[in-house]
Amino acid sequence: MSEGKPRKRLGDLDARLRKAQAERRSATGKEAAGPGGSMSGFGMAMRIGTELIAALIVGVGIGLLLDHWLETGPLFLVVFFFLGAAAGILNVYRAASGIGLGAGYARPPAKKTSDDDETIGRTE
Repeated sequence: MSEGKPRKRLGDLDARLRKAQAERRSATGKEAAGPGGSMSGFGMAMRIGTELIAALIVGVGIGLLLDHWLETGPLFLVVFFFLGAAAGILNVYRAASGIGLGAGYARPPAKKTSDDDETIGRTE
């Protein structure tokens, strides 16, 4: 299975990815819109709407299937409608706040500027 080439260690992977992203940013002159990247207002609105509607559709679908299978009234439909609505609202919150952009990745801390060290009213 090995072709005789030594495999690079996984620790080197992060450095290679950062180098490739920096090269792409310098080539395009702007940030890539990926995990953690900027998203247009329309794109964010479409994502939030899709997150909410998809969760509701799944919840209502499960409720209807269970009601049909167990021959009950709209009991499961109502229960899973509210569960789907709760899941949709949670997904909207996660999308709007940026939680869960990528598995194992967090937003990088904000870069400290020289203005952060200055205090208001301080004279030297």
